[in-house]
Amino acid sequence: MALDQSFVGRTYPPTAPYEVGREKIREFATAVGDENPAYTDQEAAKALGHPDVIAPPTFVFAITFAAAGQVIEDPQLGLDYSRVVHGDQKFAYTRPVRAGDRLSVTSTIEAIKSLAGNDILDIRGEVHDASGEHVVTAWTKLVSRAPEEV
Repeated sequence: MALDQSFVGRTYPPTAPYEVGREKIREFATAVGDENPAYTDQEAAKALGHPDVIAPPTFVFAITFAAAGQVIEDPQLGLDYSRVVHGDQKFAYTRPVRAGDRLSVTSTIEAIKSLAGNDILDIRGEVHDASGEHVVTAWTKLVSRAPEEV
């Protein structure tokens, strides 16, 4: 069954703040194999004009995807998550994510499309710090595969 188009534009409440830690940044940088010293060394980050270590660009995915859970788990939307694959991801930064940031995400359904029986769901996550400053916008595209014919 196709997802309800009336959900386009629906915005969900902001998430509780997520505190970005130096250790989490270092672990993420190691996991993705990025050896940029600005991710692990405070002095290297400061030499580049940052107040503390910064996170690799894709670090914020973990925060924004968790926030998208509000959309995914919305029983009124009716998304069958067992059929979902991750279709695409993109980010637009105002500034890097920094150690010590307390980030909240507000998720909005930007688009719902049906294509060959598949539902395509576009979710925008607006990430702000504790002072309300915009940090990054993340777009997540999810594809709910059509049920197999029996």
